[in-house]
Amino acid sequence: MLTAWLAAILFGSQLPARAQFGPSPVVVARAVQRDVAGGQTFVGTVTPAKRSAVGSAVDGRVTEYPIDLGDRVTKGQPLCQLLTETISLQIAAAEAELRLRAEELRELKNGSRPEEILNAKARVEALQAQRDYATSRFKRAEQLAQQGQTITQEQLDQARSAAIEAERMFLAEQQTHKMLVQGPREEKVAQAQARMEAQAELVQQLKDQLRKHTMIAPFDGYVVSEQTEVGEWVTKGQVVAEVVYLDDVEIETHVLDAQIDAVRVGQPVRVEVPALKSPLFIGEVAHISPQGDVKSRTFPVRIRVKNQIREGGPAIKAGMMARVTLPVGQAHDALLVSKDAIVFGGPSPVVYVVGPAPPTPPGANGGAAAKSPAVAKAAPPIDPHAPPPEVVRPVPVVLGIADGNLIEVTADLKPGDRVVVLGNERLRPMAPVHVIRDEK
Repeated sequence: MLTAWLAAILFGSQLPARAQFGPSPVVVARAVQRDVAGGQTFVGTVTPAKRSAVGSAVDGRVTEYPIDLGDRVTKGQPLCQLLTETISLQIAAAEAELRLRAEELRELKNGSRPEEILNAKARVEALQAQRDYATSRFKRAEQLAQQGQTITQEQLDQARSAAIEAERMFLAEQQTHKMLVQGPREEKVAQAQARMEAQAELVQQLKDQLRKHTMIAPFDGYVVSEQTEVGEWVTKGQVVAEVVYLDDVEIETHVLDAQIDAVRVGQPVRVEVPALKSPLFIGEVAHISPQGDVKSRTFPVRIRVKNQIREGGPAIKAGMMARVTLPVGQAHDALLVSKDAIVFGGPSPVVYVVGPAPPTPPGANGGAAAKSPAVAKAAPPIDPHAPPPEVVRPVPVVLGIADGNLIEVTADLKPGDRVVVLGNERLRPMAPVHVIRDEK
């Protein structure tokens, strides 16, 4: 049984891919021919698109350090937390003072209560009655004095003084009632407003100090360096972690002064990272330094590449070696295929070309099967109107420059050949395929 099982596996591995389950669905695109500039390969090093050494803005003791080397962090995620009990108490006190200032301002803006106004009005009316009585008493005393009646000068002066005092008290209470009706002065309201705003600024200042006790990630990225631990004392300006942005990476290379004029920002560039299983990428020229090295006569050029973010982290890692092919040579006629058509994994990259299956010679299926009437009877009839089956053949290619999403190739291909751009990961030579879309 073990021998039969191994034989079945061996026999099955020699069959074309998916032969038992029908043709593999694929998407194809056409090879095109056009004039392109000649390419030259330069060696460079992968660097992060952004790198940040996150430091502490204040002195303090580390209470939380929730990150580890290699962790992916998102923008705003806490990296390190310092002790904040004292400043939290200061914020609570400042917020209480702010509420007091706010209530004082609200009291001024609301003005006098109706009960206060009615009370002042009643005092005005009472003092008015006292004034009228004092005035009337003074007049009677004055008439008695004019008629020569028995009244002393002192009594007359007392009556006059009482009338004047009652008048003044009435006028004073009348003004108090008027002020209660009109409400507080605008200057008083403005002063209360300013005191409240000053207190609010103090609260914000303390909250800003509190925020400085938490170091956060400045962008999405990966932790590449840990600089502290829980319990340690950090000082203002001390680096606590280093974060790099690897969703996009840059490859810096150096181009000779005789070739730099052919390089343009935004040009598509073929990039190969030999350390990867699928090393081919299409990048673009992001920066060209106007200052070259006077000794080597070369100019730094940075190529931006969109990274592949997988579950285990980024495919392209900082520090990897990369090869970039820049279009700095003479124009020539070239054959190009889609970048997605290139398949790696063998001695050289290949593309899978779709074509008709070769005819089967008579008797190729084996004499035993041909002689067996049962097998012949079970075989399905051949439809003469059905399209001929199609298979794929691998064609080794030598890669050249990038032109948009196309790659220059040197291979046994012709313009218009159909190459597989989707579904080519698990194809095998002469595997039957079904073209579901032709991206002409």
